[in-house]
Parts: sequence; structure tokens; C-alpha cells
Amino acid sequence: MNRVVAALERVTEWIMALMLAVMVALVFGNVVLRYVFNSGIVAAEEIARLMFVWLVFLGATLALRRNQHLGLELLQARLPPSVRRACAVVSHLLMLYALYLFVTGSWTQLLIGMQTYSTVLRFPMAFYAAAGFFPAIAMALTILANLWKIVSGDRDAVVPGAAPQGVLVEH
Repeated sequence: MNRVVAALERVTEWIMALMLAVMVALVFGNVVLRYVFNSGIVAAEEIARLMFVWLVFLGATLALRRNQHLGLELLQARLPPSVRRACAVVSHLLMLYALYLFVTGSWTQLLIGMQTYSTVLRFPMAFYAAAGFFPAIAMALTILANLWKIVSGDRDAVVPGAAPQGVLVEH
């Protein structure tokens, strides 16, 4: 299972790198075309915006998976391990609720977007809502997996405020 997840992470990284390269090429090319040749690529702005939205949500998913989101663990680090675990369970449940709201809202927007089209390229606006829908499901699965590890007492569980595995903490 870990090999599949690692492979999916690598594929996501490559997709994000490709999207970023295309965005830079389109936006830079459009600027040059406008100022030098007084023309431009009409669809460049729509494509760049769509890729940016997907880039943000895919990046957020990878950051969550790698525990790289910003967090303030100063208080949690001072709590006893059992209280720290309880706080982690509560925060995970709150995150799952927020993602539930995000998924249901994105689904509603996805359905609406199937009947609305972009101005230039005429692609369904649901592509934008899908950028929130699918990564939010991936984030919920990531949080559920870690929540299960916390509740079952797995040593690999990520509990905010706890020292990472293999790190000695001096008091």
C-alpha cells in the first residue's frame, strides 16, 4: 500500500511540475506577444487559471500527506501524551467535518458547473469545482488513515506536538 501511495505522490509531483511549466510558458509567452507583437493567446488566461486552481489543491493534498502544513504545536507539545492524543483526535474529527462540508459544496458546484461553460475554450466550469472535490476526498482519506493510527495506538501515527520518530527530546 505504501508503494502505491508513494507512486501516486510522485505522479502528482510530476503533474504539478508540468502544470507549472505550462502556466509559466503561457503567461510569459502571452506577455511577450502582447508587448512585442500586439497580439496574444486568447485561451492562455483560462488555461493558466484552471491549472493554478488545480496546482493549489494538489499541493495542499501533498502538504497534508507529508505533514508540512503550518501548525502551532507549542501548547500541544507541553501536554501529557494522553491529552495530546485526545486533542489530535478532536482536531482530526473537526478537519473531517470541514472536509465533508468542502466535498458536499464542491459536489454541488460540480453539478452546476456541468451546465456552465468557460468563455473562450467552452470547457465545463465543473473542472474548477473538481479541483476541490477530488483533492478534498484524498485529504479526508489521509486524515482518516492517521486518525485510525492514533486511535489504534500505532507508533507511526502523527500526533501534533509529539517528537518525530527517532528524535531525542531533552527536558
